[in-house]
Amino acid sequence: MEVCTVVVRWSVGRPPQILALRDELTTRDFDDPGTWWPEFPDVVGGRDRIAGGTWCASRISTGATALVVNRPLKQDADAGAPSRGVLPLLAVAHGAEWLDHLDLGGMASFALLLATPQRVTTWDFDGRELRTTEHPEGTSMLTSGGPENRKAETFLRAFEESAYPDGWRRLVQDGPPRDDPAALVVRHERDGQVFATVFGELIDARPGRLRLEYSRQPWVGEPWQTLEVGEAPLARNGDRTGADTTSWSDPTRPARSR
Repeated sequence: MEVCTVVVRWSVGRPPQILALRDELTTRDFDDPGTWWPEFPDVVGGRDRIAGGTWCASRISTGATALVVNRPLKQDADAGAPSRGVLPLLAVAHGAEWLDHLDLGGMASFALLLATPQRVTTWDFDGRELRTTEHPEGTSMLTSGGPENRKAETFLRAFEESAYPDGWRRLVQDGPPRDDPAALVVRHERDGQVFATVFGELIDARPGRLRLEYSRQPWVGEPWQTLEVGEAPLARNGDRTGADTTSWSDPTRPARSR
């Protein structure tokens, strides 16, 4: 389970602006964002139907969003080790203290990003050691392949110069999926299996309110679905196009979009 590309723009005291693109086996089922975890009643995220975790989670009450990206250094976890899909849930629930609630021993390698109005932090685990990075204000990219896949080298400047959210969405919709690790949306066929971009979402999270725009085919030039949770709907910015929208004020109500 993973998000393969994350773009974050932030400055102190302002809600982070986030794009997340998930690349996964096309045969691996998942649910659209919702309040799927009874132990985390105000956390919204897509749910992996196999492991039960998530690649991206947002907590309504705090405005925190966490995303996990797989790393290639240790691709398989040891028997009995936790799934990486629990990491975003723990991070939005406990903040930087998520490590107090998990034993990393035996886990597969990952990078976990936690974005809040106060800071953006990444924890990078290579299977043995954990490295922490505090990101400066501005726009940053995190990818599963790191510098080796050249995504940041290719696209970071364009994201820095584009308006959120519509300019970022247009970058995603600039072309169809490609068999190229440097592409934003990908499609790789290997040994009879297809590994591809299966989900994209734009996240505007702030304490008490959450707005998600998402699509299972984010490269297609059609309106994305919208989900809003919180005290009041978030105002649209820029040159947004119309989309199906669901909003409500009760964070314990199961999240569903039309």
